[in-house]
Amino acid sequence: MHVVGIDAGSNSVKIVLIDEEGRVFFQIVRTGSNSVKAARELLDKVLIDANLADCWPSYIVSTGYGRNYIDFSNKSVTEISCHAKGVRHVIPEVRTLIDIGGQDNKVIYLDAEGNVQDFLMNDKCAAGTGRFLEVIAEALNLSLEQMGEESLKALGEVSISSTCTVFAESEVVSHVARGEKLADIVAGIHRSIVRRVLGMAQRRSIIVPLVVTGGVGKNRGVIQMIQNELGFEVMVPKEPQITGALGAALIASEQVITI
Repeated sequence: MHVVGIDAGSNSVKIVLIDEEGRVFFQIVRTGSNSVKAARELLDKVLIDANLADCWPSYIVSTGYGRNYIDFSNKSVTEISCHAKGVRHVIPEVRTLIDIGGQDNKVIYLDAEGNVQDFLMNDKCAAGTGRFLEVIAEALNLSLEQMGEESLKALGEVSISSTCTVFAESEVVSHVARGEKLADIVAGIHRSIVRRVLGMAQRRSIIVPLVVTGGVGKNRGVIQMIQNELGFEVMVPKEPQITGALGAALIASEQVITI
């Protein structure tokens, strides 16, 4: 028995396979123009990684932005349920979860047993999301990893007032032209993201431990700024991008057991 979870996000597709011994295999790829094709090709890759190329999964659960288009999955489940389950699996004590996705941000509040108590979602604008950060990184000719390291060198912060990704990019280019320090510009961008995310998360009380997931979870500058703002440590899974797919795979495993 082996099961698969597919998180078809707006920016990337993540696949997690759990084999009968409980081993976890995963793959991540940019979504591109066809998320279904990307997911199918990625499934082939993860099956090869697990030495299961000739064995179709016992059960497949899809989640994420394009979950309803994955026509070879057995079931689709909401992102909220999958992210909560995936994070709870790797960090059992989690009580508040912030997922900074490619095109949206999610805040999920859990009780002590891991049940979802409430959630908030910003899916109307890409400002403050992973895509927002990617656009600015491209404008600065930096990788996302370099942005994280660069902001840690900052001695100050350049204020980024625009709430729109397009206008913020233009504002950043203007700061560069005026000779502002790169580290201070990046710190200002990170401050813009943290302000939006925490503004949403603090609409109700944040209960620790707080876990941050999504690709931005790998950005040390953003995580450090969140910790400085809140005054306590933030936890990040080893692979913060795959928690949704992991949760989907765990749900698939439960489905197989009940069949």
